[in-house]
Amino acid sequence: MPQTDEPVPAAPDRPGGAFGRTFRALESRNFRLFFFGQLVSNSGNWLTNVALILLVLRLTHSGFAVGILSAAQFGPMLFLSAWAGAVADRSDKRRMLLRTQSIEMAQSVALAILAFMPHPPLVVLYLIALAGGVVLAFDNPLRRSFVPEMVPPEVLPNAIVLYSTIVQASLIFGPALAGFLAVTVGFGWCFTLDAASYVAVIGALAAMRPAELHRESPPPRTGREVREGLHYVLSEPDLWISFAMFAVVSLFSFNIRVMLPLFVTDSLHRSDVVFTVLFSISSTGAVVGALLVAHRHLVRLEHAIVGSALLGAALLVLSVMPSVAATVPAVFVVGMAAIVYGTATNAVAQVGTRRDMHGRVLALQTVIMGGTALVGGPMLGRLADVAGGRVPIALGGAVCLVAAGSGWALMRRALPIRS
Repeated sequence: MPQTDEPVPAAPDRPGGAFGRTFRALESRNFRLFFFGQLVSNSGNWLTNVALILLVLRLTHSGFAVGILSAAQFGPMLFLSAWAGAVADRSDKRRMLLRTQSIEMAQSVALAILAFMPHPPLVVLYLIALAGGVVLAFDNPLRRSFVPEMVPPEVLPNAIVLYSTIVQASLIFGPALAGFLAVTVGFGWCFTLDAASYVAVIGALAAMRPAELHRESPPPRTGREVREGLHYVLSEPDLWISFAMFAVVSLFSFNIRVMLPLFVTDSLHRSDVVFTVLFSISSTGAVVGALLVAHRHLVRLEHAIVGSALLGAALLVLSVMPSVAATVPAVFVVGMAAIVYGTATNAVAQVGTRRDMHGRVLALQTVIMGGTALVGGPMLGRLADVAGGRVPIALGGAVCLVAAGSGWALMRRALPIRS
């Protein structure tokens, strides 16, 4: 059972000082391959995500249409991820990832073909995004629950934080490249480059040494795997408090990919390129925040609560910025606060969870992510259409502060030893 009243043990000092402590998980060959393969592939993935947003926005000029795209991409997580997590707990994760990543490569090829058309049909773009969302519902818990198999248990907290760093580092390059390619050579080349990037992650998975993976025997099939995972989460205060906060914050505050382009085009009256630059600046702040988390070992529920409060304050400041120049430092801080909150939340779900429950617990977290994208994306997009691009960001900031306060009160009540 998770030791909810004890801090996660910090890894002992390593040769190389602060640098060695921050990147210790890269000493494991399999994780090193995974890290660099995912860094390339995730950059391509965000290249496609942002290019698809810009393409839909250019075709429709509608915030609601962008919200529907977000629902199509992440909505399947709501319906499939709980089952996918049970599958992940019983599967050879490396082999399953080879399949899901290959299918996602095919999705990018299909998007490239459509984008090279003079008038790509919006419905088909939505359908391909929906198909990608189905694959993502399986791929997400597989990738995240695969991390503990690649490193020794004492290095797991560092590996989790470095995995979050992969995602944030890719957000620096992917969106900026999307904006550049979209205005120079067209959207088709964005998706083509993304398809090529999957070669890196597929090659990294194929080059791993299965004998060096830290696997455990899969749990027996009971037919009650999803129910058992939900019962486990509800029995652990760290998990259910973290998940309750995550549901609220994700619904109103984590849909920055929907809110930021509408803020830039509606409130600042600037172009798609400005959005991609600001998105990359936000991601740079996230990388700085991720490295801080890795070095300082900020992976407990308390850190998630503090991160939620910081994110709320940063979003409120961002919502009143009058110009692009003033927005730059604000989105940088938003990125830092978001990764402190998100990484601590992910670490709570992974570090303290029993190994046989990893896939199911992470899948339930993915269900929350999918459900909030399904509802929150269109809702925030419509709110921006009606009330302006600043309102959804301000609302997200206020909700983060309320979530932080509620989370702190619940933690003091459920875990009095740590209050």
